[in-house]
Amino acid sequence: MSFILIVINRIAWRNDARDGVQMDDSIFKNFPEGGLIKTVDEPNLELSPEQKVHLNRRGNAIFNKGDIETARRIFQTTGYSDGLMRVGESYLESGRPIDALKMFKLSHDQPRTAELLEKAALAIRKMLDEKENE
Repeated sequence: MSFILIVINRIAWRNDARDGVQMDDSIFKNFPEGGLIKTVDEPNLELSPEQKVHLNRRGNAIFNKGDIETARRIFQTTGYSDGLMRVGESYLESGRPIDALKMFKLSHDQPRTAELLEKAALAIRKMLDEKENE
């Protein structure tokens, strides 16, 4: 995910360079090593299995009432992948594909992650083609 953001920025820099505008490439050194999107939200390992079950049930009830953000925080804390996938689907329906991608990545849903990354790559390719045709 974060690789895409860095690639977009580097492509924009290259396009500016073709137009005679020089940008300082050192700005990319300021990016965190993992990129710009936090994708490592490890579950709390100190929770007992019973605590996780209780929190996951509570998160599901909260999600069903429509409080997606509170449910997301619970699911990320417990590492509940089914809940994270549901949050990701909700984000997609709400037009938040980057947030959805993060949830699918955290839930280890490789097919959905790959699908969204492919769509992002196609969108980037389309933007570049449009820029070149201007």
